[in-house]
Amino acid sequence: MDRLVLPAEKCNRFVRFTCWTAAASIALLLTPAYLAQQPPKRADATAMAEVQQALGLAQQGDLNGALTLTSRLLEKSPGLLPAWKMQGMILESAGRNDDASKSFEQGLRLSPNDPFLLFKVGMHRFESSGSDKAFAPLERHTRLFPRDGDGFYYLAQAYRSTRQLDLAIKAMQECVRLNPNDPSIWQKYGDMLSSAGDRGKGIEWLLKAQKADPSLDRVAFDLAAAYMDNMDYQNAAAYARQAVTADARDVDARALLATAEAKLAEWNDAVVDFDRVLSSRSNDVPSLLELGHCKLELKEYQEAIDILNRLLRVDPTAFQAHLYLSRAYLGLGNTEEGQHQAELHHRTMEKLSFFRSVEGDERESHIAAQASQLLGQHKEAEALELYRNHFKGSATSLGDPFVFIGKLYFSMDKPDDSLRCLKHALEIQPKVRGARTWMGMLALDRKDYEAAEREFNSELVNDPNDQRAIAELGEVRYWQGRWADAAEQIERSKTIEPELLFMLCDSYFHIGDAKNASLTAEILAAYGGQNGPLMQQLIALLNRNGQEALAERLSADLAQR
Repeated sequence: MDRLVLPAEKCNRFVRFTCWTAAASIALLLTPAYLAQQPPKRADATAMAEVQQALGLAQQGDLNGALTLTSRLLEKSPGLLPAWKMQGMILESAGRNDDASKSFEQGLRLSPNDPFLLFKVGMHRFESSGSDKAFAPLERHTRLFPRDGDGFYYLAQAYRSTRQLDLAIKAMQECVRLNPNDPSIWQKYGDMLSSAGDRGKGIEWLLKAQKADPSLDRVAFDLAAAYMDNMDYQNAAAYARQAVTADARDVDARALLATAEAKLAEWNDAVVDFDRVLSSRSNDVPSLLELGHCKLELKEYQEAIDILNRLLRVDPTAFQAHLYLSRAYLGLGNTEEGQHQAELHHRTMEKLSFFRSVEGDERESHIAAQASQLLGQHKEAEALELYRNHFKGSATSLGDPFVFIGKLYFSMDKPDDSLRCLKHALEIQPKVRGARTWMGMLALDRKDYEAAEREFNSELVNDPNDQRAIAELGEVRYWQGRWADAAEQIERSKTIEPELLFMLCDSYFHIGDAKNASLTAEILAAYGGQNGPLMQQLIALLNRNGQEALAERLSADLAQR
């Protein structure tokens, strides 16, 4: 289980470093040594006297008065860096973090190498805007201020949230080195090691932290989760019970305990604890799945069926439920429905296991919004540089950034710019992955099926297993009315894209394969259930082809979501 930092957890760290007392933090900003770090332009004595006056108000608890004074001061002297810092600190103390972030950002524009502001800006960006925007200031902060453990702490969390676990571990190691006697840091380091796969070492650090300070927040939960990841279910259950004893309202700990009990085949105990979880989180998907499993193992087949069908209404992509449903129906003697559920499970799991890892696409998704914004502002060069910096040190090629930008232009309905970037990618790297596929998709949009087929086949020459190219070639066959070929290609691609699944379903009906058409319709309903217009088309398609019962059931399921 990869456990990201929870908001409350981050808030504790936020309090620890950033909510210094106004007297301590702002007084630091006013010391001669600190002011020597500021830009060459010096504030005059009158302005600094007003800063001191605002400090006095803040120390007396008059945050509104201090804020009014600093705001008035900044209107007269917008280049006064200590005032921006003070305003940010006051706004933080008042709980106005968005406004505080703007003050710190303005201060950083005045003094780009200020370690205090680099940390503040990076921390606030991590809290509100996402990890990618936090990297640059936090990395710069740790270079300029290498003895600040809190800077490395936040940098580690930013890396972790984008799955850059090696960098996260290195940053956290520095944090441990700089805070060698802090059990809360040991706890976070152990949790991170466990999440990164080094569970034995992670458990060692977590145990060390708990021994040093048994009162650490959720340390028993972290140990339970680490042992669960390590498939040591006895210890997972033991520490989960500790966590539940420490806080009976901790639903996460209760769910972890119930899961460990199920792994130990303690079915009755697990049922009790899953019921308690669901009393707080009625639609918790993992708990519904495991409760259904427990009922199945207890041979309470109808209850298992009811729970698992309820789960599938909540999350139609919980495909493991079909396996349990198959066993439950067979337990009741309903062989036909049992076999149907088994086939559904087989087909869905086959797609998931075959579909190629999209780690690159996942990493691209972290910068897609920012890059699209840059493109919308006609800053293509900056968007390209964003990609290169994001993938620095990764195995990317010269053409990859241009393929990425081409894809974004495609999504922004800018076909000419998309084609220009994709062609450039091929010019500098003729075998770059994906360029031919996206050029084929541009041709599909123009209904130029011959050109689209040519591009998809060219992609498949370079990579015969490219699922997107295979699937899109199936779409070409669909629009050409070559139903058998369309079904073969789309099925072979193992795609889970709802629009392509609709074409697959329709193609099966055209060739008279109602069984596979119906199975595909159910898979489509799982993946495309949020697409109302597409689902209406699917229901109409089923009705036209004599599948009224399935159409009615899917309509009822959709109405309950």
